[in-house]
Amino acid sequence: MTYATPRGTTGRRPNTVDIADVAWPVFKVEALTLGMLVFVGALALASSLQFAVLTSAATTVVAWWTLRFAELRAHSRHPRA
Repeated sequence: MTYATPRGTTGRRPNTVDIADVAWPVFKVEALTLGMLVFVGALALASSLQFAVLTSAATTVVAWWTLRFAELRAHSRHPRA
């Protein structure tokens, strides 16, 4: 069974969620979720599988790297004691 539970600061990384007992960074889960939503929306609007796949892949990559850099920047500004 797959489940997701937020992990506190006692885990390996403070911004992770457990999915099937594997710690995933939150930015990865958010980027993949956004990619899936864009895929479904693009497929519904354009009725073209090629357009939907390329659009969702591009969106996922841009979101993945943007969220990753934002998280790294936030951690570098506020280091934990």
